[in-house]
Amino acid sequence: MSANQYRNQLTTKRKQRVDAEKKAGEFRTKESKKRGEAAAVRLAASKTKSESIAKSKLREAERKDKEAETAGKEAGRWQERASNYAKSEADLQGKLAKAEKSEADAAELKRKRDEQRAQRLAAGQQAELESRIANTESAVDRVLRRLPTPKPEKLRVLILGAAGEGDLRVGREQKRIRAAVESALHRDQIEFDVRPAATPADLLDGIGRFRPHVVHFSGHSDDDFLVFEQDTDELNSGTDVTAGAFVRAIQATDTPPLLVMLNSCNSAAQIDDLVAEVVPFAIGMADEIEDGDAINYAAQFYASITNGQSINSSHLSGRSALELAGLTGADLPTLVWAPDVDPSVTILVKPMD
Repeated sequence: MSANQYRNQLTTKRKQRVDAEKKAGEFRTKESKKRGEAAAVRLAASKTKSESIAKSKLREAERKDKEAETAGKEAGRWQERASNYAKSEADLQGKLAKAEKSEADAAELKRKRDEQRAQRLAAGQQAELESRIANTESAVDRVLRRLPTPKPEKLRVLILGAAGEGDLRVGREQKRIRAAVESALHRDQIEFDVRPAATPADLLDGIGRFRPHVVHFSGHSDDDFLVFEQDTDELNSGTDVTAGAFVRAIQATDTPPLLVMLNSCNSAAQIDDLVAEVVPFAIGMADEIEDGDAINYAAQFYASITNGQSINSSHLSGRSALELAGLTGADLPTLVWAPDVDPSVTILVKPMD
């Protein structure tokens, strides 16, 4: 994962910790206030000569003690959350430092290589280098990759949903995506192959037979794996597919997709390898994402794609939909792309002539 992705995660965790500490402080203040009120009421009870008034005061003091106890428990829960967020912050800070060092080392290595190349060119080896570049990279545009000219065909989207334990609303996500696309400008120019209980065999079959331009996965995942379903009618914990195995499955076709979307928790850690090895564009989630946030992002993304917007504009539109709805995961969807393509000018759905 890149240093920028770790910075985004760190900003999120820091905000969560600060909010939790604020909540804990508010409940501690409430606890102190209620205990002070209880003490004052007990003092008043001890001074009154009326037995009925004294009893009433004591009951009131007990209520305030209970309120103070409840506030104290809430303060403890929020403080525990703040502590957990602080641990996550520390862990992310360490990962960020490593990522920054790694990127700095890579930049230094690149600088040295560039310097060596300049020296070789100055020594009269420019012609040889240009010949080697012409032989090995003749099909590559020096600014942007020459992506295949869009054929007069529909955009094919393979949707793989996996929730063997029944704890994710993959069916709801697929329904929302279809509804969003059906209301879009070029709705007739997109075609879906939806597999709501996807197994590893569905992945290979969909890649080989449907030849998708976009592969969309929704389910459980982590930095190193995706969880597909087992081929059974019973609820099941699924089967883990490693990130490397998933990349190789995507590669197992003569017509690899243009975009892979991993609409699942912590999947952003896998998208750099996808872009480096097989697809020009990939989207993943930089941390754990709520089910509703993932559904809203995907629905708006595909609506924008079907309206003829670029990949980058569609990605930003999906994030904006979460922000405008007041949802917390707006900064989690992460788009990466190969250095020789531009998501701002890449449009997946165009009207047929």
